[in-house]
Amino acid sequence: MKGLEEVTFDEKGLVATIIQEMSSNEVLMVAYMNRESLKKTLETKETWFWSRSRGELWHKGGTSGHIQRVKEMRYDCDGDALLVKVEQTGVACHTGEKSCFYSTLYKEEAVKKKEAMLEESENIEELLSSLYERIVDRKAHPKQGSYTNYLFDKGVDKILKKVGEEASEVIIAAKNPGKEELVSETSDLLYHLLVLLVEKGVSLEAIYQELNSREK
Repeated sequence: MKGLEEVTFDEKGLVATIIQEMSSNEVLMVAYMNRESLKKTLETKETWFWSRSRGELWHKGGTSGHIQRVKEMRYDCDGDALLVKVEQTGVACHTGEKSCFYSTLYKEEAVKKKEAMLEESENIEELLSSLYERIVDRKAHPKQGSYTNYLFDKGVDKILKKVGEEASEVIIAAKNPGKEELVSETSDLLYHLLVLLVEKGVSLEAIYQELNSREK
């Protein structure tokens, strides 16, 4: 088979194989292939390996259903290691973890801070999405005494007036010492902006896409 001659197998007829998720570049696992399992992987476009403990071929996900669809295969400069990029169904690790590399031996503080910031960003996005959906639901299912429904009943001019008022209050709060007032007024502004977006039929996804396009 074309390309197999470029792969160097060790004295046991095996080659180390790194499995990486195509979409996220996350390393999922490391296993071994022999010539036969490599051929089956190329033929079926699903990963096959050689089990050193059982002494037999095994089809990843053949029993669990967590198959790996091969998207790309590479070999290193010496030809003695393979990199296989896959589309992972379910989890890769037998423990139930997505990746076999879930235990941390060392992590630089800067990396920890970056990951914490990303997690916080995701949490904020979830919070805004949840609030947006609640506002959508309140518009579809009015509730007596609801301030949100009061704004919708009064119409876009009233909503715009409140957005303007809250924006002015954010400016005033920013000029004052301390942060509590600024946090409160910014929250009020964000809420009224979400009400405006719902009223005008603008999705949060459209806002996210526009913001992402400005990350230069």
